[in-house]
Amino acid sequence: MKARSTILVIAVLVLLGGSLGYVLHARQRGGEHQLVAAESSFTLNEPGLYYRDTATGRVARSPGTADGPASGTPDGPSCARFYAAGDRALCLRALPGIPARTQAVVYDRRFTELQTVTVPGIPNRARVSASGQLLSWTTFAVGDSYAASGFSTRTSVLDLRTGYLVKSIESIPLTVGDTRYHAADVNYWGVNFADDDNRFYATVSTGGQTHLVEGDLRAWSARTLRENVECPSLSPDGTRIAFKKKVSADPAAPWQLFVLELAGMREHPLAESRSVDDQAAWLDGETLGYALPGRDGKGSDIWTVPADGGGAPHLLVPGGSSPVAVPAATSTQRG
Repeated sequence: MKARSTILVIAVLVLLGGSLGYVLHARQRGGEHQLVAAESSFTLNEPGLYYRDTATGRVARSPGTADGPASGTPDGPSCARFYAAGDRALCLRALPGIPARTQAVVYDRRFTELQTVTVPGIPNRARVSASGQLLSWTTFAVGDSYAASGFSTRTSVLDLRTGYLVKSIESIPLTVGDTRYHAADVNYWGVNFADDDNRFYATVSTGGQTHLVEGDLRAWSARTLRENVECPSLSPDGTRIAFKKKVSADPAAPWQLFVLELAGMREHPLAESRSVDDQAAWLDGETLGYALPGRDGKGSDIWTVPADGGGAPHLLVPGGSSPVAVPAATSTQRG
């Protein structure tokens, strides 16, 4: 009995040590920075490229979105992931302690904190609808890479119109092909909202396959459209989806960026040949921004590439991630 108890204690210690190492590793990848609020002068009212500065962990703004390399002053709040649209911004923060937790913070255009939600896991994806009324975020509950086996995600949707929070959309009825589908390994991530604030696109993973799904919030249903689509990003005109496609079995470099035309379901690769593990953002109707590992071996850099498949990748922001193009505020938005 004593021997069994000793073995049990050792096993628990090993598991705790592994969990601690995993959390620390994941936090180091995302950048461990002191949580700070935005400077009072930092708002979303000025147009430009907003992004996460990887050196400080804070949100920065650069006046340009197409020319570069660009740089900005990181006077925004500290975030691990960031996105903004309409009158709202969404910031995901990794909270200290074990188990891993994420704080999703909703801001207005002046970066006044409006709401916070704490969920399990490590910050991964963040999106806001064009109106600013719908927000979604994804966290890694297990594992810290889509290339890893046995990863698990948790994706939430917050409707600011009603205040209703869907803590996990894994419960949404799913149709694969023409068949209602049930499985314990269903994971969703990378939600993108259409302009009607009802329809959405996301990735679902199950049975070792990934699918692009189209969802309906009012009907509370989702259906698959196409296989091998991850981290979809809907174009401003709602006609195309940028995504990463698995093109290699190499776990170190499995993906390539593609664009899918929704009307005819035709796809084409982009000129970026490096493996991109990010949810690309449309900086305008013809340009995509995304993060790649930093050229100095630290953090990440923001690159752009034309959406039509031509041209070449262009370094936009050294030491940046989570890019989003914010237009000039209207007089109503400025308040």
